[in-house]
Amino acid sequence: MRRLIALAALSAMAVATTAQAETWKSYAKTPTGLEWSYDTDYSYRDTQTGKVVVMQAVGKPGAEPRMGPSGPGKADGVGFVTAIDCKNKALISLGGYSPKKPLELSGNWRTATGAPAKSAEDKALVESACQGADQLTAK
Repeated sequence: MRRLIALAALSAMAVATTAQAETWKSYAKTPTGLEWSYDTDYSYRDTQTGKVVVMQAVGKPGAEPRMGPSGPGKADGVGFVTAIDCKNKALISLGGYSPKKPLELSGNWRTATGAPAKSAEDKALVESACQGADQLTAK
């Protein structure tokens, strides 16, 4: 019986660790040394709209103390969740987060009109996240 409980506990920890995984892919660097990345483990294709949804965060490689990229709830986590209309190259913000502000997602983002990607960082995000969008998990 103890083995069964131990096995169940280990399985639960493995699932929890997998669900919390963050694999950040850099897509833009700024002249000030900041680096924008998105979490490929979080990324998915929305089944209702066809849009790609990503969690993006800012970081500064080599900074001490460590500065991102990180997800919500972390001491160095600063970022946004964004829906991308790959066809029209437009972005819709679902919500943002920082160490002092928890992530709250918009409930009506699916009906919102996206803003065209204008900045170099936004254009780079669209290009990077939309490559292989058809391979993303649909949710």
